[in-house]
Amino acid sequence: MKLFVGLGNPGPEHAFNRHNVGFMAVDAITATHGFSGWRNRFSGLVAEGRLGGEQVLLLKPQSYMNRSGSSVGEAVRFYKLDLAGVIVFHDELDLAPGKIRVKTGGGVAGHNGLRSITSHTGNDYVRVRIGIGHPGQRDVVAKYVLHDFAKADSAWLEPLLGAIADAAPFLAEGAADKFQSRVAHLMQSALPPSQEADPGQAAKAGIADRLRRWFGA
Repeated sequence: MKLFVGLGNPGPEHAFNRHNVGFMAVDAITATHGFSGWRNRFSGLVAEGRLGGEQVLLLKPQSYMNRSGSSVGEAVRFYKLDLAGVIVFHDELDLAPGKIRVKTGGGVAGHNGLRSITSHTGNDYVRVRIGIGHPGQRDVVAKYVLHDFAKADSAWLEPLLGAIADAAPFLAEGAADKFQSRVAHLMQSALPPSQEADPGQAAKAGIADRLRRWFGA
């Protein structure tokens, strides 16, 4: 079994925050691959299904971000999982919006969710870093990540979530390079050559409404 963890903060007021893009990623996987409905377990919400030939448990911890590790630790211990089979989706300030990188282990770069997981499980889990960009000033980072995505962000966010969901079976197989290549290919196809959002189109609907339609809510 593989454990896919999406990081975010619980509650409708945080649902479309930049900090919650990890939740959005696992929601997209659930919707795309026909996973079971969400249910309460491990101090979080879980859904079960298959990606390719692998059984996968999706987990959204329902404690706040800085206590996410308790939920993840419960699941890891219950299933006696090797950390190589634990994949964590999280927001990344140091990547441009719409970019992803996969890495195993390493530092937590000030991310409170990763710091909490490391304290409960160790450090050698896989991270899917989802770029949200940096506001440019350190003193506004907290406000930036806890604010909803801008309307124009839907131009890259929706195709990115779709690409992550499409390529997720590669992650379940342990093929991180194929996952990254597939996401990059799908994003190239989805975005204009300049990779710039179409502000006129994006302004027609807020990110919340666009994502609710994506997830069928």
